[in-house]
Amino acid sequence: MGWSRTYFLTTDRLGFSQWNEADLALAMTLWGDPRVSSLIGGPFTPDEVGERLSREIEMMSAYKVQYWPVFSLQTHELVGCAGLRPYRSDEQIFEMGVHLRPDYWSQGFAQEAARAVIDFAFETLGVQGLFAGHHPENVASGRFLPRLGFRFTHEEFYPPTGLHHPSYRLMNPRALLVPRS
Repeated sequence: MGWSRTYFLTTDRLGFSQWNEADLALAMTLWGDPRVSSLIGGPFTPDEVGERLSREIEMMSAYKVQYWPVFSLQTHELVGCAGLRPYRSDEQIFEMGVHLRPDYWSQGFAQEAARAVIDFAFETLGVQGLFAGHHPENVASGRFLPRLGFRFTHEEFYPPTGLHHPSYRLMNPRALLVPRS
């Protein structure tokens, strides 16, 4: 059930698009799947998935970022979503997240999508840093984030799960360069 979309960002295997109001059925295949949503506060009802989709669309309108839908360039199927949302706006730090459909787990898609988001955040948007957290039971994310260069900083309470999640930061290497006098 794939179809071609317009992509604003691509990798070797993935195309990043934007959510729109017509994407509820697509969003259901991602956030409506309890295997995807169980570690981010789900499972979600169809109404909750619709609310999440609306929040992503509003995020794009307000901040020019969202957890963008990501598609296979080969099959045009939805792989998942990956993107940004404001975290500490005053410090130009955004939260990065990746949610994949189970058919795409353990194939390197999360790393490929995350690296594209990191490059986009630092090189195109010029953000100062990125924040990411994960459910304490999500061991794979605990290994994944450090491989991307994120460093553990603290435990942060995440209201949707009611738990403290391991939390990480990755600073923009360009932001860390001090001009020489």
